[in-house]
Amino acid sequence: MNSKAYYFADDGIIPNNALPVILYPNVIDLADCSDWLENTFIKNNWLNNWRDIVLPYDHFHSNTHEVLGLGWGSVSLKIGGANGQVFHLSAGDVIIIPAGVGHYSVSEHSNYQMVGGYPNGLDWDLKTGLEPGERAQILQAISEVKLPEKDPIFGHEGLLFDKWK
Repeated sequence: MNSKAYYFADDGIIPNNALPVILYPNVIDLADCSDWLENTFIKNNWLNNWRDIVLPYDHFHSNTHEVLGLGWGSVSLKIGGANGQVFHLSAGDVIIIPAGVGHYSVSEHSNYQMVGGYPNGLDWDLKTGLEPGERAQILQAISEVKLPEKDPIFGHEGLLFDKWK
């Protein structure tokens, strides 16, 4: 597997994170990977799962990391805010997004299903940018998010533990 880490700097609106985004391409090769992805996330304690599309506007979570696995279809996600990168995902691709990292769908269709989850099933907040009066508070919240105990796909193994320290 050709897993890779991507780093994104604070752009003034989207804070991003010093921890990298992790991409695991083609983790599983099935016509519909949704059940497999969700069961694997659950087994590795990435809970509060959902199946849906990704929001079409830039947002981040200040209180938790997030895993997104593409169950079926294809989608293009912009990750990392204004200066970020577009990722073209296919069924079976998994992307792990640290707290604070902006992400949204740039695809003009909804013909896909994403499976999401959060370490220990944390309830996520939804932020669309840093307002001047809340910047310090949000950056503090992001810095306090604990590292997950397990990689959502590989458990106690995986690139997550090589890069997230």
